[in-house]
Formats: sequence, structure tokens, C-alpha cells
Amino acid sequence: RHAIGLASGTEALQIGLRSCDIKQGDQVITVSHTATATVAAICLCGATPILIDIDLNSYTIDPNKIESAINPKTKAIIPVHLYGYPADMESIMSIAKRHNLWVIEDCAQSHGAICKGRVTGSFGHLAAFSFYPTKNLGALGDAGMLVTNDPTLAEKSRLLREYGWRQRYISDFSGLNSRLDELQAAILRVKLAYLDEANRKRQAIAQFYSKALSNTSLTLPKCALGIKHIYHQYVVRTKNRLSLRKFLHQKGIGTLIHYPLAVHQQPAFLHLSPPSGLLVNTEKIVDEIISLPMYPELTFEQINQVAGSITSWENSRKYAEALF
Repeated sequence: RHAIGLASGTEALQIGLRSCDIKQGDQVITVSHTATATVAAICLCGATPILIDIDLNSYTIDPNKIESAINPKTKAIIPVHLYGYPADMESIMSIAKRHNLWVIEDCAQSHGAICKGRVTGSFGHLAAFSFYPTKNLGALGDAGMLVTNDPTLAEKSRLLREYGWRQRYISDFSGLNSRLDELQAAILRVKLAYLDEANRKRQAIAQFYSKALSNTSLTLPKCALGIKHIYHQYVVRTKNRLSLRKFLHQKGIGTLIHYPLAVHQQPAFLHLSPPSGLLVNTEKIVDEIISLPMYPELTFEQINQVAGSITSWENSRKYAEALF
């Protein structure tokens, strides 16, 4: 019912947390396999991120690992809908209700994704969206949005985005300067009408990739019953990642890694590392994931070139292994 335009997705998360009175001394459960922004937003509120492992099929937060991480300091959960795949929100909301926790969905990569008949962003107490240009719905520059059905949270979020002003120039409390620029809003308003069509194109590209690569050694994206994956990224896994990336680069095909280090492995966040063995899935995939080209404007020839090149790489690798 309420949508608050903001300057970025990171600030949408930060303002969402602050509207729930998350502060220093509080703990927020989330994942380490995510963009740094998820964890940075928690730290910007003075709270402590508690990083738990992911499900190996969806790459999203594993609900079975949440309750063991909850303690009296725990105040919220941030599930991340990663690569366009929704987290298991029914399980997460059930856990949150039992423990009286806030849930703030990170929807930066899931514009239009559906979990059991409901779009991402409609489950939690709040949901944060990024409209960075590379997103499924992207502006011309940075932009974000916070959505909620709670009028109290909406009102506080609106005050927080502009210095805590209820009356102009009078701050009721300390806030930010995080307004959505009018030019970005105008661009988003036009592009929103094309989101579903763009997502359908992404799904068609993903379907082609999955069929063409089904006989290779790559681990391909999975999609459970009742899930609408909108493929912000098409992410595969291989233990021969360096070889594959080098081969594709020689063919003029770019790839990326989302993300080359888990958050707890990065210099700024080493202090958040949990005891060894708690993030086994997260640490396993970091060395294997590759994002293949994925955007609605890809032509059939380009998609076929990517799939064909991977098949050629696979055949040459098998041939080399047979020789030695």
C-alpha cells in the first residue's frame, strides 16, 4: 500500500531497518552470499550482521539455519532474493512470527519474481528495491524504493529519508538525505510498463541456455514448483571456472562472478566470520559460480554463440582428459 522512493537500494535497506528501530547492540540475520550492500546497510544502523548459510539449490538463505542463530539480541531477518530467485518466504515468515522478529526483504534482484503466487516484496514487514541501471527494472542512475503495508513504518520511513522532517527544517529525529530524484522516477515510470515483457525474455534466454547446456558438466540453475525465477543473472557452477572464463574470453564472450568473495571473506568484514563449518555451502560455491551473459536484448545468435562456445570448451576438456 505504501512505496517510498529513495536514492538507492542500500539506503532503502538502511531506512527500513531504522524504521524498525534497529540500532547498536541489535543483531540482524542475513547471508554472506550477497552483494556487500545487504550487510553494509545493517552496519550503517550500528547493528551486527549474523551471517548464516544458503540453500545449495536456490542460493538463498536456508530457513533451517535461522532458528539456531536467534538469541535475545536478534531483532530482524533480511532474506535476499538472489539472482532473481525468491527465498523461501513462507518458512521465513513463520519463524519470524514465532520469535517476534522484523522481516525486511532484499528485492534488489527480484523485480517481478513470484513465490507460490505472491510477488517478492509482498511477504515481509518491509521490502527494499534497487533500481541501479543493471537491475531488471533499472533507472539511468542510482535509485531505490521501500515498500510496506504498515502505515506507521511508511510514515517513519518518509521522515527518515529527509532529515527526520515532519515540518520543513525541523528534525524530529536524525534522518538522511535519500530522496528519489525526479528524473530517475520519470524514467522508471516509463520502464515499469515493460518489466514483465523483459522478464519473459530473460526466462526464454534461460530456457535456451538450460536446454543447450543440459549435457555439459555445469551445474545449472534450478527452479522449484511454484517459483517464477526472473533471471537477474543466469549463474552456473563449475570446478573448472578459470578455464571456462578464459576460453569464453578468447571467443569474445564476457562473464562475471557474483560474487568472487562471500561478505565474511572480504577485508572489511573479516570480523563477522562465523566459526568454521557454518557457511559450508557459501564457501563451496564462491570458487565455482559464473554469471553468463543475461539481458533481454540478447539476440538468438548471441545466445547460441555462448552455448555453443561452452559446449566446445566442454568437448575439448573431455578430449584432453581422455589423452592424459
